[in-house]
Amino acid sequence: MSIQKLSISIPQQQFEFIEKYQAQHHYKTRSEVIREALYLLQQTQLEACYKEASQEIDNAFEVTNMDGLEEDETW
Repeated sequence: MSIQKLSISIPQQQFEFIEKYQAQHHYKTRSEVIREALYLLQQTQLEACYKEASQEIDNAFEVTNMDGLEEDETW
């Protein structure tokens, strides 16, 4: 994994939150806390995309998912 250095400015309250969270959850660095926060944001966005995609399912296609089996028939 390639690491990029980034300098950001945040309000004091957020800085203190990061410091406290780091100590409480035994992260080695503030960067680890930020990476975890970004990971969670990415997961939230991904879940929203999956939810949107699932609403686009073509019900006509879904009828074929049983491939000729009766509803109560199993292998």
